[in-house]
Amino acid sequence: MSIRNSKHPTHRAYAVTKNGDKSFWKEIGAVWEHEDGKGFNLKLDLLPLNGAEIVIREPRDDADK
Repeated sequence: MSIRNSKHPTHRAYAVTKNGDKSFWKEIGAVWEHEDGKGFNLKLDLLPLNGAEIVIREPRDDADK
């Protein structure tokens, strides 16, 4: 078991909507892994009300640039 010690989010939260074959991803929050690795804290800046799927993903390397 690895211990997380970062104050930075470990994942990002996105609202994903689909229009035909296209998917539109909108960042809506951040996720921090618990120190024991057994859970997460989620902070949402926006709440999708249009039936969007909420997806949690690790941030891409270029997301913070």
